[in-house]
Amino acid sequence: MDFLPINIRISSANILIVGGGRVATHKAQILSRFTSKATVIAKKISNEIKALNFKTIEKEFQEDDLNGVTLLYVCTQDRRLNHKIKLLAQKRGILTSVCDSPFLCDFTSPAIFTSGSISVAVSSDAKDVKRSIRVRNKIKEEIENGILQIS
Repeated sequence: MDFLPINIRISSANILIVGGGRVATHKAQILSRFTSKATVIAKKISNEIKALNFKTIEKEFQEDDLNGVTLLYVCTQDRRLNHKIKLLAQKRGILTSVCDSPFLCDFTSPAIFTSGSISVAVSSDAKDVKRSIRVRNKIKEEIENGILQIS
């Protein structure tokens, strides 16, 4: 296993998403279930991201954008830029997820189901995301149908 399943306190984290397209939208929508405190920077940001309660800045990424960041999602459509941002973040000790490039990630996002204060996270060590989603959905279905009790 490459990744340790952990929970990270994000209530005081300075979270940055770099990118504004399809993948960034997906990550932002998931993240919005847990916090409204994040910033998204991209030359163009989707309307779905703009509809979230995040700060959005439409501009090209600059190294200074990493100042004060504690958790970083890199989701641009430019693999070379993603790699460059990851290296800049690594020098600063910023935990980084380079979406769609698990080998560059310090952390990955599991398939998550929440019910009240209970969260179920299913991960495949970044090897089989679709399988993680299927397992998560099966757990969700069993909880919702009363087969699996979480009380």
